[in-house]
Parts: sequence; structure tokens; C-alpha cells
Amino acid sequence: MKFSEMTYKRPDFETVKKEIRAKLDTFKNAKNAEEQIRCLDEINAIRNNIDTQSELSSIRHSINNNDEFYTKENDYWDEYSPHYANETTNLAKAILASPFLGELKKKYPKQLFTLLENSVKSFDECIIEDLQEENKLATQYNRIRATAQIEFDGKKYTIPGLAVFLENPDRATRKRAAVAIADFYASHEQEIDDIYDKLVKVRDKIAKKLGFKNFVELGYVRMNRSDYNADDVACYRRQILETVTPMATEIVENQRKRLGYDKIYSYDLNYKFASGTPKPQGSPEWIIENGRKMYSELSPETKEFFTMMADNDLMDLVSKEGKEGGGYTTYITGYKSPFIFSNFNGTAGDLEVLTHEAGHAFQVYSSRDISILECIWPTYESCEIHSMSMEFFTYPWMKNFFGKDTDKYLYDHLTGTVTFLPYGVLVDHFQHEVYEHPEMSPAERKATWHKLEGMYMPWKHYDGADLFERGGWWFQQLHIFNSPFYYIDYTLAQICAHQFFGKINKDFNAAWKDYLHLCKLGGTQSFLGLVKEANLKSPFEEGTVAAAMEVVKAKIEEFSNGDIQ
Repeated sequence: MKFSEMTYKRPDFETVKKEIRAKLDTFKNAKNAEEQIRCLDEINAIRNNIDTQSELSSIRHSINNNDEFYTKENDYWDEYSPHYANETTNLAKAILASPFLGELKKKYPKQLFTLLENSVKSFDECIIEDLQEENKLATQYNRIRATAQIEFDGKKYTIPGLAVFLENPDRATRKRAAVAIADFYASHEQEIDDIYDKLVKVRDKIAKKLGFKNFVELGYVRMNRSDYNADDVACYRRQILETVTPMATEIVENQRKRLGYDKIYSYDLNYKFASGTPKPQGSPEWIIENGRKMYSELSPETKEFFTMMADNDLMDLVSKEGKEGGGYTTYITGYKSPFIFSNFNGTAGDLEVLTHEAGHAFQVYSSRDISILECIWPTYESCEIHSMSMEFFTYPWMKNFFGKDTDKYLYDHLTGTVTFLPYGVLVDHFQHEVYEHPEMSPAERKATWHKLEGMYMPWKHYDGADLFERGGWWFQQLHIFNSPFYYIDYTLAQICAHQFFGKINKDFNAAWKDYLHLCKLGGTQSFLGLVKEANLKSPFEEGTVAAAMEVVKAKIEEFSNGDIQ
């Protein structure tokens, strides 16, 4: 079914609550496991509809924040999603208290029960008002970004639209664009500081109400991190600092030499080549048609998947007024349909977003027949393996998009996966500091970012962007506001994807077999369980990062020996 034909109808919470609670009573009074399983199927049918309506509302609101109808619907879900979560938590408690739990564990994946335990730990009716406040604050931040209209050279631009100028060959233009973006955030500095200050405090309050020491502990439970902890992450960040930061620094230094600059600034980082930045050689529609060809040739499974996505308009890709920034993939449960959202702006990033989000969408499409809502998607760090690895699997087809600039694009992309890693762990380290010290003032948070940025990204220098010079770059990072602690996941997955990259270069078909197997497993196992199933090594294991970087470094040097100017 085409996306436009999917019907949205706001559920009536009181009606839904009565239906779920009646079936839950039947579940509790069941005489055997078979009866309970039937009840769970009936309850999950109700939950699937709720999830479907919530996703339809969220997608349509993110496409156009100026749509009054879906703005009101988004407000409804901000208010009522915690109430729906309460019913889900009651269900989780009932399942975990079942006298037939042993038999249920034979029926459903072990991971389901880990997720249920975490949902119970992370929710209680006493925090509903706090969750509503958290939702509303995140929405306030999103609206500031989505409704931005920034004056530049006599025209008004959205933030993604203005970001295109950061790749302009004229250095003065890049600087003016960077300053314009920084000035936009500076003009909202007090408002954004206030929103984030309230977010930190309400999250800390929620954590303590639930019996946690601080939000760091709750954040890990919310993220369903069941087989690693904050100490493991700290050791992993050290591996990135010791192994990757020097490599990334060298990449940036080579860029400086290539461009012939005395010093490289933040507004230069997206301008990699004096001979011109590689760009897709066609319109968004042309990209989609080439994408269709690419996925038709990659495998029978990807051909079926992408044809379904394109034929049913399950992608909204172009930046426009009122549209939220960034990119994401979600899943419309009732229609078994992934949906890809992005902001194409005519840069090489359009291809990275398409292949990245297609990786997510292909995974959830591959696991769409998993009947348990909680296990269709894996946990976030596992999700990102699919997306980042898909970027590498599509390398052989990039010539269809970039022509003579293909090697330049591949060099740009591969080096970008390296320089991203220190930034990714910086975002994580910053959030640990913030939530371990919720009493920090806005100025202290910026000082913390400034200090960590100097450690992980010593090449990052600003020129004329006062807010960013003071440590305010993170104002741009949606995850910090909307999805706390969801960022180290990208780096963990990147190390796994780098391992896939090594396997692809040895035996493409064998690598694809492991990848397809991983996608079909969905979220039926934990992160480290899925890593093992895909024949990969844990990123936490000492030496994994260094080994993954060896393969990447060799390929970068191979590209560098070519005509990369």
C-alpha cells in the first residue's frame, strides 16, 4: 500500500486501556501456557495498531511541522505515549510473574524477557508526568530546528539547505555559512540551554524516582544494554582515543596539505578536494532509479525490498520548509512497511543517507515476520551494524552515481568513517559527564564539551563562530536532546561494519551471507549475541579496534596513491 493511502485514526486511550486490561485479566487467570500465548497474540494485535497509528502520526508530523492536524496529533502522543507505556509495563510484569514462565521462555526468544525486565525497571506510573514533560521539551527543541529560516545571501534556508554551502569551493562562502548556522543557534542559546537544563533535571528526577543512582544507570537500561556496561564503554572509548584519534588527525592533516591551507577550520572539514567535491550526478528521482538498479543487482532479497519501497512511496527524501532535520528509518507495524526519511540536499551525503537508511529498512523488512513487537528491531547498536555495513556493500555500485569521481567519493566516505569515530565517542563521553553531574550549569556543560572536543578531536578549530568556540557545537546533535546515550551505538556498529568491510574485500558472497543472516535475526538476541552470529568480534575486546583499523588504513592508502586531489 502506498504511504499516502495508509489510514491514520487517533486511538481512544480509555477504550484501548479497557480492552488491554480485560485481556490481561484473562491472561492472569489462564489455566495453562497455551491460553496465555493466545491472550498475548490478542494483546499484541491491539498494541500493533497503537504502534501503527503512533508511527503514522510521527512520520507525517516530521515531514511537515507546519501541518496543524499532525502537530495536534504529535501533542496527543507526547501526552499519551507514557500512558500507553504504562499498559505495556503492566503486561511485562504479568508475563514475568506468570506461573508458566518456564514454558513461555521455550516459546519466545530469551532476549524478549531481558527487554521485559528492562521495561519494568525503567517505568512506573509515578513518572508519567515527568515523561510527558520530557517529551514536550524534546519537541520544543525539534521545532526550533525544523522551523528555522536562516537569511543567507538574500534568501532564506532551512538548516540542511544552508549546510550545502559548507561544501562550497569558495572558502569565504563556507565560513559565512558556518557563521550563519552558529549565529542561528546563538540566537536561541538561552532557549536551548533552558530546554536542555530542564531535560537533564527531569531525566535525573525520573532515574531517582525509579531507584537508580543517576540517569546514566537508567539510560543504559532504557537502551537495553544487557551484556555490557559503562565501564566497558569507557575502555572502548580509550581504544578509540589511542588508536583512531591519531589516524583521524593524520587524515585531516593530509586534507590540509591537499587544500594548501596553513590551518584548517571547522568550515573546511566538509570540503575535502580542491578539484571539487564529488556529488551525485542527478536529481533525487534519478538517485532513486539508480538505487532501484543497484539493489536489483545486489541480491534477490534487496531487489524485492527496494522495489516495494519505491513503488509504495515509502521514502520522503528531499529537504523542504517545515521538515525536521536529519534522517531516520522507522517501521509501520500494521502494514509491515519500513519508511525512510531524509533531507537530500544534492551532496554526496545523499548517497550515504540512502544506503545507510536502506540498511535499517532492509533489516526490518527481513525480520518483518517476527511476531513479537519487541523483537522485530534489535537494540540500537545492533541496528547500526546493518546500516553502516550496507554502505560498504554498495561500494561496487557507486560508479553509477559518481562516474569519474567514484574513487574520490569512496576515499571521502571511508576516511569519514574513521574521523567520525572520535566524534561519536565524544558525544557519549559528554553525556556521561552531564548525567553524572546534573547540577552543572549551561556554561559548565559547554566547558566540558570544549575540553573533551580538544581531547578526541584536536584538529577541530573554529573561526568566527563564537558559540561553537565556547563549546556549543553539541546544540546541533539531535540525539543529545531526543535520545540520550544513543550515540556510542554508531561507533560500536562502525567497528563491526569495518570488520564486514574486511570480509567484503576477501569474499563478498560469504560476507553477504553473514549479513543476511544477521538481518533475519532481527532483535531476537542481544548485541554481543548478534555480533557472534555474524562471525564478528566484540568491539569491547582489546585489539578489535586496532585490527579493524588495519584493513581500513590499507585501503585508504591505496586510494591515496591514486589520483585523489
